[in-house]
Amino acid sequence: MSRFECVPNFSEGRDVDRIERIANAAREVPGVTVLDVERNADHHRSVVSLVGDGDALLEAVVRMMRVATKEIDLTHHQGEHPRMGATDVVPFVPLGTATMADAVRLAERLGERVAKELGIPVYLYGAAARRPERADLAKVRAGQFEGIRDTIGTDPRRAPDFGEARVHPTAGAVAIGARPVLIAYNAYLTTPDVAVAKRIAKAVRARDGGLPEVKALGFEITERHRAQVSMNLTDYRVTPIHRALEAVRREAQRYGVGVEESEIVGLVPEDALFEAAEYYLQLHAFDRSNVLERKVRSIDAGGPGHEPIASFAGRLAARTPTPGGGSAAAVAAALGAALGEMVLAYSIDPTKPNEELASVAQALTAGRRRFLELADEDAASYDGVRSARRARKERPDDPALQNAVAAALERAASVPLETAQLARALADRLRAVAERTKAALRSDLTTALAMFRAAGEGALANVAVNLDDLKAAGRPIERFESEIARLSSGS
Repeated sequence: MSRFECVPNFSEGRDVDRIERIANAAREVPGVTVLDVERNADHHRSVVSLVGDGDALLEAVVRMMRVATKEIDLTHHQGEHPRMGATDVVPFVPLGTATMADAVRLAERLGERVAKELGIPVYLYGAAARRPERADLAKVRAGQFEGIRDTIGTDPRRAPDFGEARVHPTAGAVAIGARPVLIAYNAYLTTPDVAVAKRIAKAVRARDGGLPEVKALGFEITERHRAQVSMNLTDYRVTPIHRALEAVRREAQRYGVGVEESEIVGLVPEDALFEAAEYYLQLHAFDRSNVLERKVRSIDAGGPGHEPIASFAGRLAARTPTPGGGSAAAVAAALGAALGEMVLAYSIDPTKPNEELASVAQALTAGRRRFLELADEDAASYDGVRSARRARKERPDDPALQNAVAAALERAASVPLETAQLARALADRLRAVAERTKAALRSDLTTALAMFRAAGEGALANVAVNLDDLKAAGRPIERFESEIARLSSGS
């Protein structure tokens, strides 16, 4: 199961109840978690951060957009931030083993639904762009709602990728795309002069010769009586937060002003904050594994909801149905991922990090967390099978209970299958960069790959053990059989 972050932006930043109705539409979808809701009255904009698998996220975003389309009227909307739609932009960000190509396909699927079901024209942007100039969101949104409304039907360059060449009368148009992790970062100046903020933004943004992977605009924030330099750091590994802030400070000094404070909008990778801390504290040889919370997580098998290894091993040894082999396979894979992370942490040169190695390290981190979730899910899925069977035994003629048993069995096969698929995918990525890791760590690398191999074999055995019962319950098992064959053969 591929997981993604999705960060839809809505053109409403003042009506708290309306923003909650939009966010609640996503909260109703199983498998989707609303991580964060940010709103800004001056920008008249809210940003919602979601995470989940592709199909569930797709449904959640459609439901949110349906509410936004009904409740937001752009003909009566004024805010500092540029906007083209009630739902202005919807980016998908691949997590773990999900790829950018997966995110692009998700964006395309959403685009088709939005145009068909909501009557809103869709422009694909970022990695999903079908025209080179549309890779840049600013160019897609140029002219905003009013400009697009007036030219979409006559200018071929404004033709949408999905839908008719006319905006929705009140909801406008939407940009849907795929991109890497983005940090939205704002610096407030010690002046209300928006002209100064605009000049600073021009100096620091990439398109005008400033910092690479930085987009910036200057805004007036009237409620604070301050000007703001609003930035999107599209790749914090290229231009980290502290470098962007220092560039703004240097430019501000030219105009006799300073930076009063800064803010992060939405979510941020913890490593981005560690980089800033290391810079300002001048920690040139800092080992991030020495952070207290990280050390505790490593002892506690990965964070909240997970127990120490010793306790888990004791429960595993006990004469109880759960946890069992599926949970053990997932924990083994988590240990393999953790070892791989350690190997790459020592192999990546912090002064000139290799992008591919960093990408594999991120995938291993996300995978480790997911494996620990799968360990719990495997135990829960088997408990679900036992509960469904008990209920069917009490009421054997109830057709709903027959379906409940089949559904529980399918879940019990799907969870270890995901463990095996993820273990195989991460092992392949780690193996592909093996020659670029430090020779002194090859034994650790070998152990990591062995853990992945054991996890995959054990997980597939837990898939297979459910298939006869699943077939007897009338559910198709071909996809499970084909995946077992593929993963077992190494193809």
